Amino acid sequence: MSKRSSAKYKLDRRMGENVWGRPKSPINRREYGPGQHGQRRKSKVSDFGIQLRAKQKLKGYYGDVTEKQFRKVYAEAVRVKGDTSQNLIGLLERRLGIVIYRAKFAPTVFAARQIVNHGHVLVNGRKCNIASALVKPGDVIEISEKGRGMALVIEATQSSERDIPEYVAVDGFKASYVRVPTLDEVPYPVKMEPNLVVEFYSR
Repeated sequence: MSKRSSAKYKLDRRMGENVWGRPKSPINRREYGPGQHGQRRKSKVSDFGIQLRAKQKLKGYYGDVTEKQFRKVYAEAVRVKGDTSQNLIGLLERRLGIVIYRAKFAPTVFAARQIVNHGHVLVNGRKCNIASALVKPGDVIEISEKGRGMALVIEATQSSERDIPEYVAVDGFKASYVRVPTLDEVPYPVKMEPNLVVEFYSR
């Protein structure tokens, strides 16, 4: 499990975007970056800077994945046949914590990871407490009996803040992973550029 090293909304202000599309984001009030130099005029960013920013945004969106974990996902995306940037998104969207978030069993990617880590999730009837575990099309993911009574889970399932994407089918506290999505199917609140992440790692 990777540990959060900074306040999660700091990423929003550093990127100048509401990365998770949440109403509480400070970017809705202040569009400039954090700290005393946040309002300085931005200088021209190099190609490397643009690629690094794309990587930080994608990595941060998926819950502060560590650099080691992210490199591992990228290496797998390169190894698999097909478009590397599409493969990268497909692998990230197969992470159990993200599937819990997409199914609206948790309000944030961080809460989803916590629910998994605390043993409240079953995959095909067996308990799984590894948020980075990859699910396969056809897998059935459900919240345990104990987890269903959690205020966090009840609140998330009733929230109208997000829609459930087509590649996750939900029935009560059960969800089935229908298929691996393409980039344009993933409901990102901001533009993600995995092609720039591929360029960053293949320099």
